[in-house]
Amino acid sequence: MSADDSDTFRHHDSSHAASGDPARPLAWLPIAPDEIEGLPENLEYAHWDGGPDYPTDPARVAFYCAPYMKSPEVLARPLEAMTGLRVIQTLTAGIDGLLPSMSRVVPNVQLCNARGLHDASTAELALTLILASLRDIPNFVRAQDAGEWTPGFRPALADKSVLIVGYGSIGSAIEDRLEPFECERVARVARSPRTTERGPVHPIDDLPQLLPDADVVVLVTPLTDRTRGLAGTDFLAKMKDGALLVNVARGAVVDTKALLAEVESGRLRAALDVTDPEPLPAGHPLWHAPGVLITPHVGGPSSAFLPRAKRLLRAQLHRFAAGEPLEHLMMTTG
Repeated sequence: MSADDSDTFRHHDSSHAASGDPARPLAWLPIAPDEIEGLPENLEYAHWDGGPDYPTDPARVAFYCAPYMKSPEVLARPLEAMTGLRVIQTLTAGIDGLLPSMSRVVPNVQLCNARGLHDASTAELALTLILASLRDIPNFVRAQDAGEWTPGFRPALADKSVLIVGYGSIGSAIEDRLEPFECERVARVARSPRTTERGPVHPIDDLPQLLPDADVVVLVTPLTDRTRGLAGTDFLAKMKDGALLVNVARGAVVDTKALLAEVESGRLRAALDVTDPEPLPAGHPLWHAPGVLITPHVGGPSSAFLPRAKRLLRAQLHRFAAGEPLEHLMMTTG
């Protein structure tokens, strides 16, 4: 049976599985409901993680948690059939994978992101990329594979100036992890200026003044019309010689062609968890560009993901079941 069949549906076999009771709102979850303790009893649940078959009639779904690490096409596939939908919950901080499909959604649907879910995991990876790049870990691994001993001085994170571009919850978590490393300075940039206990958050318009002083620039912005291509020719040209660009945001925040010109000249280095295009195709010049470390978009998927995802879903579903305002509301369809 395919997902296009509307007469019968394969149901998830668990204690929380959908029973077909139209009186209870139905939630589709990408994590098996019986693996999430403490879900509200006055809702009905079904498990769908992007497979070809739907567990119930999509028209009955009121709360849709989009599958994690699936293509935008998979996330959007059931939306038009979800005529009773009230909430879309992502398991990502970014919502760019769903935004192009929101015009297909019925009115008055709330789209909520997963702010906070990936803070620990992404911040850990950002710090890993910084330290690995500065201390030349990729070349040590290559030398080990070749059986070569390559001593010498490498840069330390201590006494460096770090600029965090996109100072939200993940940016704050990155600064938490930078604190013990004796950085000379941490500067913060967000869409709008504000003051925090750690110091000022500069508006994005201040980047031209901040970039020349940064030894490490960490990108953790959402992908929007304003941030697409943000790290382009002018941005990169303002970075100091030898600086490191770290991207744990979205690949399209960086202009790949402009970055290649800088790293191939040897003026800048880069550590990229995300790329444009993504996945990075075999033979792409970024793979072998000097001073570039690449990880395959693994900032979020770690052992930290599942317990935090379960806590977020449990809390949101309790609010939904009680008719209370949901957290992390990004937009409501018109």
